Amino acid sequence: MFLILTLNLAISWPMDGRNCTANARLQEQMYCPSDAVETFQNTMGKQIWLENALLLASPGIMGVLVGIGGYGRRYRHHPFTRFIFLGANTLFLPIISYVVSTLGDRSNDYVNLHNDCITFAALCHSNFHPCMVITWAFLVQIAALNTTSVVAINRREGRKVGPPLELLVKGIWTFYLGASITKQRFLYGFLGFGPSDHQTSFTLITCTKIMFAPFAILCAKIWFKCYAFEKARLSFALARNPSLIFGYMQQLQQQEGQHDEPSVGEEAPLPPPLLVMGEDSAQVEKQHEGYVFSNESGAAGTENIGLVTLDRVWQLDNVLPTTSTPRLKDLCLSFALFKLLRCRFAKYKVTNSGSTKMLNFFWSLLLQNGEHDRVFRVIADELSFLHDYYYSSHPTSYVKFWLPILGIFISLLSIYYCIVAPCFIVMIAAHKNSSAQIHCWFWCHNAAVAVISKWHSRRFGSLYFDVVPVFLLLALVLITEVGEISSYICSNWTKVSLICHHLNRGSSQHPLRMHKWVRFLLQLRSKRTKHWDETMGQCSVLVLDPRATLPALLRRLLWLPDRKRKVKVPAAVKVCIFDVLRSIHSNGHQLRNGAASLRRSCIGERFLWACNRRSGTAEVMLTWHIATCILEVRHPCRPHGSPLISDQLHQIAATHLSRYCAYLMAWSPELLPDEDVWSKSLYKAVKEDAGRALAARAAAAGPLVTPEVQYRELVQLLGEDSRHEVLKNGVKLATQLAELVEETPWAVLARFWAEMVLHAAPSKNLRGHSKAVARGGELITLLWALLFHAGIEATPAETDGTMASIVLDI
Repeated sequence: MFLILTLNLAISWPMDGRNCTANARLQEQMYCPSDAVETFQNTMGKQIWLENALLLASPGIMGVLVGIGGYGRRYRHHPFTRFIFLGANTLFLPIISYVVSTLGDRSNDYVNLHNDCITFAALCHSNFHPCMVITWAFLVQIAALNTTSVVAINRREGRKVGPPLELLVKGIWTFYLGASITKQRFLYGFLGFGPSDHQTSFTLITCTKIMFAPFAILCAKIWFKCYAFEKARLSFALARNPSLIFGYMQQLQQQEGQHDEPSVGEEAPLPPPLLVMGEDSAQVEKQHEGYVFSNESGAAGTENIGLVTLDRVWQLDNVLPTTSTPRLKDLCLSFALFKLLRCRFAKYKVTNSGSTKMLNFFWSLLLQNGEHDRVFRVIADELSFLHDYYYSSHPTSYVKFWLPILGIFISLLSIYYCIVAPCFIVMIAAHKNSSAQIHCWFWCHNAAVAVISKWHSRRFGSLYFDVVPVFLLLALVLITEVGEISSYICSNWTKVSLICHHLNRGSSQHPLRMHKWVRFLLQLRSKRTKHWDETMGQCSVLVLDPRATLPALLRRLLWLPDRKRKVKVPAAVKVCIFDVLRSIHSNGHQLRNGAASLRRSCIGERFLWACNRRSGTAEVMLTWHIATCILEVRHPCRPHGSPLISDQLHQIAATHLSRYCAYLMAWSPELLPDEDVWSKSLYKAVKEDAGRALAARAAAAGPLVTPEVQYRELVQLLGEDSRHEVLKNGVKLATQLAELVEETPWAVLARFWAEMVLHAAPSKNLRGHSKAVARGGELITLLWALLFHAGIEATPAETDGTMASIVLDI
């Protein structure tokens, strides 16, 4: 208002010749005070730099979220990551509202009464800067939407996660802010009418299209997620699947009870008719224990109603690519097992031991020689399906066959925008012929003589602070969209859907012919579909080189868990585990804490004292872990690359499993049978006692020559200086194992550790294994799922007590 009055005063000044000459002379002589100009420049400079700091911070935050969401899935559910997500979502609206409030046509106008006579005023405006800020806001929301998960699950599995409708609210609010700050320019650029001149029409129209096109993409993506979620929530193939699988398994067990099944080992059993896909095509009815197929839709009539079962998949030899047939069959097996595992997470009492055909088929895989890699791959793919369903948005898209195609199309539109928008941004920047964000005109008014000074101009900010954040966000959105498309194309869900679709086509009157592009898709593989990287954590209670490094001091100061490292699971570990599985098959599927493997050995009875069940699993693990570490000092591993013999393979298996169990006690004690706080505290107490004894060794010992000398010194120090009973028992056990003559100690240790990790795997802690799956998977979680399908669901302690089953009333 003051600026308008000032301009009116200048216009209404008497305009006779003499006054005009005097006024011009006074105007030439009048200058704005330097301190007033400096104050104005500082105010505008601080404001624009604050805006730029907020704009530059967003690509960094979203880059972390995109990287974690798409390429670091194991860290996606870490507490620190969730804190970043929460902070970014909470701060977005205040940041965008503040920034946009400074972008209106009159929001940057400046008036300052310098003294009683002189008033400093400025008019500031920009077209390109608001366009980039609104574009930045929409791109942030698209990047955030691409990293969110939509999960439609059974109410017994936990809380479902719906589409992020708050992003739609934020998008509408951002759209309103963009329209409010541009006003007539928005009407002209977006709707095609309103006041404008020919010189600025190109900039206005282009800026408006760049600014509001992401809003259309955001709305399309949110609608897509909402539609898929609502359909998946009511689908028997997705959200309601555990209830239907439970009823179907009951029907299957009743049918099996009417026929005699061959025992494992008589012949290669056919796969059971486990459900793979097509549940929504059948008629179901509600019962008191879930849903069941009605009339001819039972297990006997699956082929007539479009249901695809595992036994039908096993007949695909003439359909699938020859080189990929076994792999694709195993993928369908993993998908069927994934549905059974969901029933356990939904707390239905579904046991594979109730299905004789299922049990026979699965044990036939376990008992085959050389099939350990195949079985591990099947279970790993099963957990990958579980991870996708509980922690991503893709599975809900498969409720309709055309939804993945629509999702790819929307991503292609987003990619097209990310490629075209930078070209137009560069064109507008070149058309402006200015590298500033805001252009201001300022002048001074002297009330004493009623004179207005000449107008002067100042430019603030740099165009790079607008362009660089937007370009970075465009790159991030482009990366996420390419990842979305690759996830659809290379997804195991897509492969299973294609197999089942073509299998149903082959069941009709028309001959089954797979197109070349379908065969190509079935053979594609991507690391993004593989969540477990086949690694196992490694920790040790005995640190033989106790140097006070900076990371070690920081972990001790911050009370962090013990240092860990990840190694690939050796083949020797898998072979030993499967040898133990075959041995327990003959003794009624009984798992003990290593005692059974000792009893099967002619010399193992003398070590049973170290497997006292009343001591707890953690104490037994630590005792044998200490003994294994001591023996490893005496018998170092051979250099990498040298040929290995049987005893060296046993040593590799024993040492890796020993350190893995120590890693579980330090980092994931909730996955072990004992109470997690007690297990972790016991590990810390034993480690501190061992560290104190080894510190004395490091201070007093001289250079050692041979591993035998190191071994004897270590036994002496730990035997004399240790205080903890577990540490003393470990030293005692190591000396007994070292004295073995009839058999090498590594063979005994390998069998013990393989049985011990299998004994600890079948835990009742579903929450702990769910978190492990979210982190990318653990070896013990893979063994937990494997034992579930083998009919072993609980440790002997759980089976004997009240914690044996996990049953909830429906």
